[in-house]
Amino acid sequence: MTVDLNKIKEIHFIGVGGIGLSAIARLMKEKSKEISGSDLSPSLVVDKLKKLGVKIYSSQVEKNISDDLDLVIYTTAVPKNNPELKKAKELKIKTITYPEALGIIFNDKFGIAVCGTHGKSTVSAMAGILLEDARLDPSVIVGSLVSQFNNSNLRIGKNKYFVAEACEYERSFLNLYPKIIILNNIELDHTDYYRDLDDMRSVFEEFIGHLPEDGVLICNGDDERVSSIKHQASSKIQNSKFKILSFGLNKTNDVRVCSVDFKSGKTKFKVFYNNKKLGEFILKMPGLFNVYNALGVITLGLVLDIPVEVIKKSLVNFSGIWRRFEIKGEYKNALVVSDYAHHPTAVKATIEAVREFYPNRRIFAVFQPHQHSRTKKLYQDFLKSFNGADILILSEIFDVTGREKKKDQSVSSLDLVNDIKKKNRWFHSSNNAVEPVSQKGSTGLKPLWNQHIINANSIFYAKNLKETEELINTNIESGDILLIMGAGDIYKIADNLVK
Repeated sequence: MTVDLNKIKEIHFIGVGGIGLSAIARLMKEKSKEISGSDLSPSLVVDKLKKLGVKIYSSQVEKNISDDLDLVIYTTAVPKNNPELKKAKELKIKTITYPEALGIIFNDKFGIAVCGTHGKSTVSAMAGILLEDARLDPSVIVGSLVSQFNNSNLRIGKNKYFVAEACEYERSFLNLYPKIIILNNIELDHTDYYRDLDDMRSVFEEFIGHLPEDGVLICNGDDERVSSIKHQASSKIQNSKFKILSFGLNKTNDVRVCSVDFKSGKTKFKVFYNNKKLGEFILKMPGLFNVYNALGVITLGLVLDIPVEVIKKSLVNFSGIWRRFEIKGEYKNALVVSDYAHHPTAVKATIEAVREFYPNRRIFAVFQPHQHSRTKKLYQDFLKSFNGADILILSEIFDVTGREKKKDQSVSSLDLVNDIKKKNRWFHSSNNAVEPVSQKGSTGLKPLWNQHIINANSIFYAKNLKETEELINTNIESGDILLIMGAGDIYKIADNLVK
């Protein structure tokens, strides 16, 4: 269904509290459209929309939909039998999904799409702020709240540039036709939708095929799956005359980093472009993953001919985004950090980043797994994700409405706790020297001297957020780094502790 937004006057949003959908609602409100929306859950995002004058319904019922509406935009999480969606179709009102709406807006601009399993929101925010600092006046949509955008997920610019976080879930980013793609990494995720890693990799390859002949692919050359797509681009991907620039640690990359140093609350690293030294860059955030995030943005800056000094200044001033290593404040003399990490790789990397920034402090990790299918499919990876912590609480799995299957409901955070305890109890009883590993069918011994293995007695299970907070209160110590992670509602604990 074709939609001309210039002719649309009244729009209703189903699931308007969603981070992406709320941005479109705000953008349409800015264009003087009459906006209403519904969401079943109160949130900071919904409150911000109310303050802008958006009429918000806290229930989703037929009477919210009137025949004077021109368009209904809905989140893909809305089921087909949703009363509002059914009523809109009965009244023959035009209906489109959030990804379709984003495509309509984005494809009319000089689109810069940021994709990958990890780091999309951070890179999108970094890129948008860089273009703002370079006075390119971009529009930006990020899947999180950005303090430098007045604690919003949207920046409305007047120039041709549009930076958007491009999500792979349900192949939604295939609605976008960008001029530049930044591809950070590819790892199995969204296990309720993607069959396996090959299935997921193929959709990224298809998306890259959306680049025009004069487009640019900026990609992580150190990521094995990304690199394979890069090498296949010339022979497999249609319209493959676009330019490809890779970034990473490896010397074969076009933009490469060396001499990474984490100390005194700063990350410092030197960057080379085609073996030409660009100098030292500084971030206020920890973690090698954030160095990779910055490299993608540095490469974008080079493509757009932004002066290196402007790029450096923009990155050092980047203050982060909501729930991405967000320092909330202190609780009982412990530093409280809230983070969105929900994939085992991200959890492990975040704990390691804390260890790098705060090497002499106790790491108190709190994690709420997000979605039963993800926990079940990546179970063995989760078992190895928490070893960098000193104490661990696993809250019960956050159930994602409409995306959970009955066959996956059998797994629990309690299973993770028990299995981690078993593994780590064996390790500590063996004098921290070795653990058994399988090598081609035989049992060998692999040294683990350099790994921090959490003691089994320091691992706890909590059946809900209330019990999680009680366990924190019982076990917190002055000087701890309290790291609260997860993509569900676990962030509410950090908000409660630091008021």
